[in-house]
Amino acid sequence: MTALPRGETPGSPAADDDAVVAPPSADVPAPSAGDGTETEGGAPGPTGAGDTEPAPVTGGTAEATDGGPDDAADGEPAGAAAEATHDGPDGADDSDGPDDSADGTTDDEPAESAEAAEDTADGAGDGAGADAAPAQLSEAEAELAAQRELRERIEKRKAEKAGPVAAGGKLSGKAADLLAAVRAVESGEQSATSFFDSPAPAAPRRTAPEPAPARPRAPEPSRAPQSASPQAVAATAAVLAEGGAPAALAGPAAETLGAQAADALRVDPWQLLAVPGVRPEQADGFARAMLGAECGPDDERRTSALVGWLLERAALRGHTALDASEVRAALAERSVTDPDAAVQHAVAEGVVLVFQDDGQDGQDHDGQGAEAPAESGEEPGAGAERAGQEPVQVLLGLDRYALAEESLADGLARLVNACEKDADWTEAASAASSPSAAELIRAVAAHGLVAHTGGEAARAEPAALITAARALGLRALGATHSADGRRRLAAATGDPETAVTLAGLLSGEQGPGRDEEGAVAVDLLVVLDAPQLDVETAAILVESLADGTRLVLSGDPGVLGSAGAGRVFADVLAARACPQIVSRTPDPGPIGELVSGIGIGELNQVEAPGKEVVIVPVRDAGEAVHRTVQLVADSVPRAIGVPSSDTQVITVGHGGSAGTRALNAALKQRLNPGPGRFGGFDPGDRVVHVPAPGRAEPGVVVSADAEGLHLDCAGTEVVVAQERVESSVRHGWALSAHQAAGMRWPAVVVVLPGDAAQGLSRSWVYTAFSRGERHLSVVHGVDQALPRAVAQPPAQDRTTRLRTLLETPAR
Repeated sequence: MTALPRGETPGSPAADDDAVVAPPSADVPAPSAGDGTETEGGAPGPTGAGDTEPAPVTGGTAEATDGGPDDAADGEPAGAAAEATHDGPDGADDSDGPDDSADGTTDDEPAESAEAAEDTADGAGDGAGADAAPAQLSEAEAELAAQRELRERIEKRKAEKAGPVAAGGKLSGKAADLLAAVRAVESGEQSATSFFDSPAPAAPRRTAPEPAPARPRAPEPSRAPQSASPQAVAATAAVLAEGGAPAALAGPAAETLGAQAADALRVDPWQLLAVPGVRPEQADGFARAMLGAECGPDDERRTSALVGWLLERAALRGHTALDASEVRAALAERSVTDPDAAVQHAVAEGVVLVFQDDGQDGQDHDGQGAEAPAESGEEPGAGAERAGQEPVQVLLGLDRYALAEESLADGLARLVNACEKDADWTEAASAASSPSAAELIRAVAAHGLVAHTGGEAARAEPAALITAARALGLRALGATHSADGRRRLAAATGDPETAVTLAGLLSGEQGPGRDEEGAVAVDLLVVLDAPQLDVETAAILVESLADGTRLVLSGDPGVLGSAGAGRVFADVLAARACPQIVSRTPDPGPIGELVSGIGIGELNQVEAPGKEVVIVPVRDAGEAVHRTVQLVADSVPRAIGVPSSDTQVITVGHGGSAGTRALNAALKQRLNPGPGRFGGFDPGDRVVHVPAPGRAEPGVVVSADAEGLHLDCAGTEVVVAQERVESSVRHGWALSAHQAAGMRWPAVVVVLPGDAAQGLSRSWVYTAFSRGERHLSVVHGVDQALPRAVAQPPAQDRTTRLRTLLETPAR
């Protein structure tokens, strides 16, 4: 019996700092800041010079240790002087490049993960907002005025609950375009067909769609982000040159700050902090060069930019909000002499929103959730503390995450209330293949929102639900995090039309398209790999579902969380906002037994007669790389029968002597040597393509020409433009744990070098060890750090508001 825990998926990303803007000034101080042995049971043995085959584990306490922070958001900035690293919210890794945008954690320097994540923020300060107080008001009066306006917005949102959910205004990119399209159709301004190349005709709500004829897909070009005009870039470069900043930042700055970037930087040099990869001390140096003696550590422009930057940096670690005390402490470390005043000014300027968590007085978390301060000049919650009551938690958050969480909470409540609750699916439930599948079918028949938890074997239950619903005449669909997950779901249902990726569904490239009202044309949507769902994507998804649509969130709560901000699945589970079906289907075999024990904090002894689990002890990182190459190229193919092309290496991060970069270099030299004539790549190279943060698409290099690099990603030809190759494509023999989330391979080699022991967590180990279907080899060099990490319970290390919003009854 597999014990499947219900809990959080903690983690925190980090990032490397390589961007160089200008040296910090004295007036604006910087912040303080060989062949090894393979023995059965994990026992070291004598080293042999010849062939080294994996040794099965027959009873050790899983001597496989994982050594480092999780890497989820793989994406290193392609240009600029910044090669920031960001591994996303559940670990530590490099970011802004292909290794990080799909991960969500930074790996290079686990001890400095908090500082590293700073470099990969997608825009730190938001500038002054519409809530700015009149110049004649005092700061306290300005804050009160801002709070009153927030309360007016709350009441307005309550009054509009019967209408469309007005949220998502701060979303960007493809998600913002999609939301605008939906609203245009809803308002009647444009027809639905104007937004889709091949609009799907409105299907009867109770009729299963005819399978679409298979047709060849054209190569999908990799979409490059919209670039600024040459004139804007040139003007920005001129201003940057005045302040001693590198010209490479001109393009990113113009894209981030808009066409008027040059003017904005001249008036407020600290807006440079909004550019990905720029750190406060670098923005300070640029400001000193631009402003001279006018520049100081308490300049309100500086403190506002710092507050926004701190919230953006927190979002990289998965937070949608931060405790105000944490923000004040961070400001003090950045030489701000009055952090309280700095926070109040940022709130008044609309850079951040303020929320209260008042457990004593009913938790007023309705819309914007901001209570007026008890007295002029006081921060919210001060009155309760002064009166001897339990202090009220005051949270600060960026408006785009606040709106996304509120929109998501409203949308989930709408689905719960609008669902047909007297549907009779008794016959379908009685025909289910397992008791857990039958329980899931009955729950979905009676509720609009259902949460389903379980391991890999439990994915058969959502597949059975989709099949049963389609047999009832419903338009049922499953959405997965990855193309590999889509393939496995389609195999489980026996119908490729039932499975899409979530990104493909939202973009319109996959799935049934939209109905005449602009909603996704489904009656039942099952989202698998739900822990990978970030709050902004979840909000867009729920807003795209029509009233009456049933939504099932299914996933394993033991794995690492999303690369983006939020912990949607964990918050829904914790809030008990809907029925929760816990699968009783255990994961089979020695790997399933090992992973199940990890899920409840135990490293159990497992019998592996078929060498399903193997421990390979190593002494240092160099030996770890050597043994990993040997396993992938020789031992696993010969002893297990899994070819190198089906064996995936998972390690703790991208940097370091045994990170993905070092391992990929060694594996390429052994498996596909070549000069790297296509931007460092050769035909046949295994790569990972990161088209957007949070998405990692494994592929193989086919060729290259003037159009760009041609990849084969799970049977789909993808063309990556030349200018995007460096920032969005990396070798993929070795991945980080966050990149590997939602995917599985016949054989997996997990590498745990000793220097990464401090980055281990139960969620990281659970995720990495559960990626193998038939075989798991653990290159173990972390001693007792692994059992300690597994035994430590998962911590809730993401601050969010969704749980409170779901728990708070509508008034």
